[in-house]
Amino acid sequence: MQEPAFPFLREILLFLALAGVLMPLLQRLRISQVLGFLAVGALLGPFGLGLLADRYPGLAIVTFPRLEGVSVLAELGVLFLMFMIGLELSAARLWAIRRAVFGGGTAQVLLAAAALGGLLGLLGLGWRAALVLGLVLALSSTAIVMQLLAARQATSSPLGQAAFAVLMLQDLAVVPLLILIGVLGGASGDNAFLLAATALAKAAAAIALIYLVGRRLIRPLFRSLVRHHQSDVFMALILLTTLGIAGISAAAGLSMALGALIAGLLLAETEFKHEIELMIEPFRGLLMGLFFMTVGMGTDLRQLAQAPLTIAAALLALIAIKTVATSAVLRAGGLGWGRAVEGGLLLSQGGEFAFIAIGYALADRLVDAETARQAALVVALSLFATPLLARIGKKIGDAAELRRHFAAVQAEGAPPSAQGQVIIAGYGRVGQMLGKLLAAQHLPYLAFETDAVLVASLRKTGQPVYFGDAARTELLHRVHANTARAIVLTMDHPQSALQAVQGIHRVYPGVALFARARDEQQARLLKAAGATVVVPETLEASLQLSAFVLEAMGMDQAASDAVVDAERELFNAALERP
Repeated sequence: MQEPAFPFLREILLFLALAGVLMPLLQRLRISQVLGFLAVGALLGPFGLGLLADRYPGLAIVTFPRLEGVSVLAELGVLFLMFMIGLELSAARLWAIRRAVFGGGTAQVLLAAAALGGLLGLLGLGWRAALVLGLVLALSSTAIVMQLLAARQATSSPLGQAAFAVLMLQDLAVVPLLILIGVLGGASGDNAFLLAATALAKAAAAIALIYLVGRRLIRPLFRSLVRHHQSDVFMALILLTTLGIAGISAAAGLSMALGALIAGLLLAETEFKHEIELMIEPFRGLLMGLFFMTVGMGTDLRQLAQAPLTIAAALLALIAIKTVATSAVLRAGGLGWGRAVEGGLLLSQGGEFAFIAIGYALADRLVDAETARQAALVVALSLFATPLLARIGKKIGDAAELRRHFAAVQAEGAPPSAQGQVIIAGYGRVGQMLGKLLAAQHLPYLAFETDAVLVASLRKTGQPVYFGDAARTELLHRVHANTARAIVLTMDHPQSALQAVQGIHRVYPGVALFARARDEQQARLLKAAGATVVVPETLEASLQLSAFVLEAMGMDQAASDAVVDAERELFNAALERP
């Protein structure tokens, strides 16, 4: 069969086809793209179905029997991964959270690395290999952790900020770690420490020179060449800067990945940072996907079958050590124990940089091939376990937070009598708006909410909110609900609202009962159950929108209000009919 003129064309086309199917599918299923590409790489790679390609030629079309077919593009993926890390690490951003980064982040890396490296040393690994692997395994996955935090909208929470600070320090630690691997790979004998110190000094001087010269050249270069706003010129400059500095770094005896990170750092301090992020975002996703897919391809799951207990023990040890170390650091940083343990589990996996560092360590003969494969497999398995560990951690954190806030709420004592007041059952966004309006008119009210965290935060502002489920008649008896002026149900869950209306109407038929409904169907059910007035959200939103449209079309406000009121009365009359 004639080889195509374009090398590895089949592999590139297969990857693009998989990316085109995988990326939207994973997004729809809310599965991490990192995990998806890892899994597909392991399944279709040379240690997966690729093993059967010689026996079944048809499989060769949809598998990657050889790593060489994608290794060149994967190297580009590594470079742009490091470039994006550098682009996110601006000096201003680091300075703003310097204490959390250089305090908590450094403590986490050193503590976890000491524990992991010490354990590897006790198991018989040489000091160089134990040191490197301890530091490598101490790092976590920025891509997966930040994606999980963003999915639960927790990046700005105290835990999210603490995790981000640790991850930022870990990203910074990539620079000295890459240098250290190169130094230890060339150092031997009694002069190892002297050679290491000399090489580190030379590397630091080379980095400083590249950085200082780059700062004087990059911004003027971009300003002079992108003044006409040509996107092709802008993209060419980004590629030139990234690959050029990576090449200079390699020529200075450092790694190309380190050069790409320096390029990102340089551009992060320019006014072009956000435009660069927009330009490379589509390529970043593809190249990172390719990188993680090649990582999956290099994961030999047969090792798991050959030594399941060893791999399982190594995985559990990694997760346990990093969880304990990270939890202790986060607790010392001010988080409660529940959230600290949640953060420890969230950051307990190995990082994507581990695959790069292990490859460099293997090339420099710091670790043997068997150790490198096992370490990469453990890191890959820890990445797969991260979503489950994050869910377990969130349950632990939420439970601890709930206990703490519940204790604080209980210390406030029993709620007072509701005589002459309005009782609000459910104090979410609708209940809070109602309470705000009542307070503005100096009308007394009493609110109940089942979210202890929300109750504790609102009580700090002086609002009369108490923990409890107002649908329970026992609670209503305690506050003498029969003397209340009205009871308003704002709870969001349809079944809970229906049961509450039925119970309250049965026990307190003389009290006015107002209920919120999502739609017309739920409104009919609540009205039939005994609610005095039901307000469907969809109806009111539609009526208000209709009034604005009628006024925009030229109808005066009084006429549009009359039309809307008539429509509302028709709906209420329909609710009254059996």
